[in-house]
Amino acid sequence: MRILKKIANILTSRLIIIGLLILMQLAWFVILMSRLSLYAHWVDVVLTVCSVLIELYIIRHDGNPSYKILWLLFIGLLPVLGSLMYLFFGNKRPSYRMWRCLHHGCHVIGSRVPRDSVVGQISSRAGGLVDMLESSGFPMYKNTQVKYYPLGDEMFSDLIRDLESAEHYIFMEYFIVSDGVMWESVKTILKEKAAQGLDVRFVYDDLGSISCIPKQFARDLREAGIKVMVFNPFRPALFAVMNNRNHRKITVVDGYIAYTGGLNLADEYINQKERFGHWKDTAVRIYGDAAFSFTKMCLELWNAFYKTNDHCSQYLPHIYHPEPFPSDGFVQPYCNSPFEDENLAQRVYLDMLYQAKQYVYIFTPYLAIDNEMQNALCAAAKRGVDVRIVTPGIPDKRVMYSLTRSYYEPLLYAGVRIYEYTPGFIHAKSYLVDGYMGIVGTINMDYRGLYLHMEDAVFMVGCSALEELKLDCIVTLEQSHRVTLQECKQRRHNLLWQAFLRTISPLL
Repeated sequence: MRILKKIANILTSRLIIIGLLILMQLAWFVILMSRLSLYAHWVDVVLTVCSVLIELYIIRHDGNPSYKILWLLFIGLLPVLGSLMYLFFGNKRPSYRMWRCLHHGCHVIGSRVPRDSVVGQISSRAGGLVDMLESSGFPMYKNTQVKYYPLGDEMFSDLIRDLESAEHYIFMEYFIVSDGVMWESVKTILKEKAAQGLDVRFVYDDLGSISCIPKQFARDLREAGIKVMVFNPFRPALFAVMNNRNHRKITVVDGYIAYTGGLNLADEYINQKERFGHWKDTAVRIYGDAAFSFTKMCLELWNAFYKTNDHCSQYLPHIYHPEPFPSDGFVQPYCNSPFEDENLAQRVYLDMLYQAKQYVYIFTPYLAIDNEMQNALCAAAKRGVDVRIVTPGIPDKRVMYSLTRSYYEPLLYAGVRIYEYTPGFIHAKSYLVDGYMGIVGTINMDYRGLYLHMEDAVFMVGCSALEELKLDCIVTLEQSHRVTLQECKQRRHNLLWQAFLRTISPLL
């Protein structure tokens, strides 16, 4: 009886119903075009001409080569279906409405608050990257302390303590929310703080959480006084914007404390629930001036979809913390968005590889890189940089695991060292270069993380937290299995499957 009830719940879930409706729309379009081509020869000619025009547009249009090859191949093999799919999903740019809303949100809260530039205090080695981020609207700060967490288990207690200490407002944004110990602990505090009159705002991604939360989730929070935003609701319609998700993980408390990293609000992230072995993730706690950038990110998104009069000057760190903050290196939070004209996440990763002199340590759950990123990793290794990448030993998605492994062999030939985290699944997204600069954030090394999703990260220069990150890298490498070329050669029977996965990787 329980099994039948579980099957019924799955079949009647919102995700399944919407997915079926989308497939029905797609099937209807394909059948319509096929029937028309049977009754009118000119329809066939028109469709062929349209397919050729679309392919010419793809070739002429700026974009990732891997993404372009995928669509050229698809349209070439299946002109009708391929052309229709490209028209609905091929353009990775979001809808004009969403673009307009987000840019309106940025305008409403005002420009970033004037402050003394710290760029001149940073070595020229990192200065170019800092300048690039600043020109994109993300200032570099001092007067900030960063605490690094090698595991979500260690972050959780600090997060709860800071939420309990909130006196004015709490802003949270997460991709996945799932019932369990972690979310129940957070939810209890949010409801208490909202009842006390604090400004509590919670944003979650609809598709990311669609199978993890009850139907009345948002209503329950709103009834408790919490302001809720469901980002980009998943609808039964063939729109490319459905591909653009909010993958950020942000908590801001009273404007001067912020958290980010790979952790979502689900029990596996703090190892209260076992999924794919031991779950390793990383995070940072920002205390000081740099927390303001996360406040601004949250306000921009909120004001994009709600007609509020929030202005950034109302949420500055020193409003509720008049004492000066301690300084420990330089901290530069930033975010990546498909709603902007530049691919900031890719540029930052590439620049760090170009600047590396001694070593680069990388944690990533997925390795689905384009030719430019692959060349940068190989070039760094060939000029003597010790490049090491840690990927999962136990995958969460078998297809992504096979795709990740397909990149091992060319990287290994170039001298890159690749490790698989033996205890389980590594969900961390961290970069460390020469112990001098590093990144902790939400940005995966795949097409979705670099091009399609809203993401965030923290770029750090000369912070003591980087020493903790280095120690964590050393410990993690010792716990991981080093992949050899011989192992890759033994898996060559999967070459065709891996080639297929690489072709469709922008869709995974």
